[in-house]
Amino acid sequence: MALGSLVNLILRLAQIAFAAIVAGVNGQILHESRGASSWALGRFIYTETIAGLSLFIPVIWVFLAGGHFSWVLDIIISLCWWAAFGLLVDNLNGSACGSAFNWSNVRLYGDDPCGKFKAVVAFAFLSAIVWLASAVFDLFWARRHRTTEPVTHHRRWHRSYV
Repeated sequence: MALGSLVNLILRLAQIAFAAIVAGVNGQILHESRGASSWALGRFIYTETIAGLSLFIPVIWVFLAGGHFSWVLDIIISLCWWAAFGLLVDNLNGSACGSAFNWSNVRLYGDDPCGKFKAVVAFAFLSAIVWLASAVFDLFWARRHRTTEPVTHHRRWHRSYV
């Protein structure tokens, strides 16, 4: 069971790390686009909201040791990340940065808006994968290895030996 707890902790830490990267870079994109309408920035606001939830929920699961329904919330958050990824890719394909999987115009230094935007897209994808992996892990592996004590003796209520 120690291996299961370790894998669960690693997945939760990856969720926090990826959400922090998305929240930071996406927050900088939102800050730089002040003055734009909130309708035009809706997909970035949605992504920032999902990143904020993804920073909060794993901390709760780690400190409260999960629960019996944590895989359900993991699937819901994973679907939210997939939606954010789709919205960002849809916005990226119509921009000057090129397609979502064309990384030839990204610079690792300086102020590169295309690089920032593609980093948000990449880490949104990774976050969706990690949340889905956490749900699958919790649903199949951790449930199978939980110890439950079998009931070996049933007493009738009217024959109590107190």
